[in-house]
Amino acid sequence: MEKLHAIDREYRHLERVIAALQWDQETYLPPRGVEERAEQLALLEGIAHRRLIEPETGKLLAEAGASAENPRGDESLPALERDFLRVMRRRYDRAVKLPPDFVTASARAEGLSQAAWAAARHNNDFAAFLPHLKTMIDIARTKAAYWGFGNGSQTLYDGLLDIYEPGMGEAEISVLFAALRDRLTALLKKIQGCAPPDTSFLQQTFPIEQQAAFNQKLMDYIGFDCRRGRLDASAHPFTTTLGPDDIRITTRYFPGNLLSGIFSVIHESGHALYEMGFPPELRGTCLADGASMAIHESQSRFWENVIGRSRPFWDGLFPLLRDSFPEQLAGVSAEHFYRAVNEVKPSLIRVDADEVSYSLHVILRFELEQQLIAGALEPEELPAAWREKTREYLGLEIETSSPRSDADGVLQDIHWSMGSFGYFPSYVLGNLYGLQFTRKLRQDIPEFENLAAAGNFASLHNWLKDTIYRWGCRLEPAELLRKITGEPLRAEPFLDYIETKYGALYHVDKGQNFCHG
Repeated sequence: MEKLHAIDREYRHLERVIAALQWDQETYLPPRGVEERAEQLALLEGIAHRRLIEPETGKLLAEAGASAENPRGDESLPALERDFLRVMRRRYDRAVKLPPDFVTASARAEGLSQAAWAAARHNNDFAAFLPHLKTMIDIARTKAAYWGFGNGSQTLYDGLLDIYEPGMGEAEISVLFAALRDRLTALLKKIQGCAPPDTSFLQQTFPIEQQAAFNQKLMDYIGFDCRRGRLDASAHPFTTTLGPDDIRITTRYFPGNLLSGIFSVIHESGHALYEMGFPPELRGTCLADGASMAIHESQSRFWENVIGRSRPFWDGLFPLLRDSFPEQLAGVSAEHFYRAVNEVKPSLIRVDADEVSYSLHVILRFELEQQLIAGALEPEELPAAWREKTREYLGLEIETSSPRSDADGVLQDIHWSMGSFGYFPSYVLGNLYGLQFTRKLRQDIPEFENLAAAGNFASLHNWLKDTIYRWGCRLEPAELLRKITGEPLRAEPFLDYIETKYGALYHVDKGQNFCHG
């Protein structure tokens, strides 16, 4: 076990060095440094992969009794060690099936692809990114095939989903998403017939320097420990962990869009708080990780929406925001601001979407990914397919003549440039997990919203640490959910939350097709 822990520590250190170089690429790397950075990442990915798949690792796992059939190893071992073995066994079994040359080539292609995406998005040029997109799709399909998917009942896309949400395949997700799509589109249509809130005060210029200064105060307000992390700007907001006490988050700023930067920071802070909350006995091991990406997204979406778009939250925080923008927010009340940040207005941009339409953005991407990986949709056809689904699900047109038709459409997300096919469903599954966790939170701390109004998040942080963070990835997502709530994953708590909240905001009754005063 000591030798396995040593291998794990070395692998984790290499992962963190790779993450540091990737973070730098997305934040400060000069444009002409991309090719050299891609080579550096390829080298390090290859070293990390070879270290993990050395025969010694497989031998040590076998000696500890950990096999594919019994990944938790010898029953006489402590529970923590058996959980460690399960995670190590899964990691080893997946890595050993990938040829080292393939891993190195994939890392090199990913580095170049991300840089090409950033340039293509800036230039609104899908054609420039297309060759890289084709490469990343081929790599994703090949990777899933190496893992044994695509030959039987499990599809290639199932193999990619398994990276992010173990135990859940596209058939199960499709059923969940179909129910969500129907009820959310029905609610969206009702709301679109109602009077919108006044958001005119947001149609002003909010200097980026002042936004950045406020966001530092915001992070401190919600309990982000800036001694253990930092905030920077990037083309697409993200969180990365460079060590237990070094968690980096990014946002992006637009002078004409105050809310984009704020809610990206709250979202990414939710990820960071999860990473900062793992207990000492898990730190520095493979168990110091989220149970799945959907569980991780449950934390970011919880902070962004359940907390960040709530009335109590802005009762406490709005005076600080108004002090940061006294001219722009003169005469605006906390109630006025609360209603504005909960405006339901479908937009082209996923990360800026309201709670009602957000999941439709993800379902759109999920369905396109399925087709791309299955070969039912050619990469060249993606912009047209994107426009069609945007029209169908969101009721919006992407004008091909627009100078941002690609940038605000098919190029808006970084995920495909990274080869992260199968990641998108995590956002919606995170919504579902998050609202089931929230129901349990309300039972345990009924007054948590009143505490939030006072800017007191201590009891909430303690609950999250004691209930969710403490497990790291010792439990698979379905096990974690059952342990906390006693339930399997369900869509109803999320849908009830959405329909209740926005029914009240827009005066829409369940079962009715009209608004009332």
